[in-house]
Amino acid sequence: MVSDVRVHPDSAVGEIAERTGLPQSAVSAAVTRLRQAGAVVTEPDTRDRRRLLIRPAPETSDRVEQVRASSIDLALARALDTTDTQQIATVTALLEELAQYLTPQAITRLRS
Repeated sequence: MVSDVRVHPDSAVGEIAERTGLPQSAVSAAVTRLRQAGAVVTEPDTRDRRRLLIRPAPETSDRVEQVRASSIDLALARALDTTDTQQIATVTALLEELAQYLTPQAITRLRS
C-alpha cells in the first residue's frame, strides 16, 4: 500500500482500495498505522471535505528509520526457534520470493 501512495500521492482510501484490490477497511487501518508511524500524512480534500487525501510524509520519521534499519533475522530466529544462520537465510530468501507473487490482487483472490 505504501508503494501505491508513493506512486499516487493525494489519493483517497477508496482510490487506493480500488487500485490495490484491498478492502477499504484494510486500507483505512493501514493508513492509521502508517500515519501513527509517521510514514504518511493525511489532510481533508478541499473539494470534498468527507475525503482524506493520503501522501507520503515529507520527512522520514524516527520510527520509519528504525523499521528500515531493522533486520528480519532476529524475528525469524525467534519464530523458528533456531540460531542456525543458514536456515534463517534460506527462509528469508523464500519469503522474498513469495513476496514477488503475493501482490495485493493475489491476496484479494485468496480471500474470495
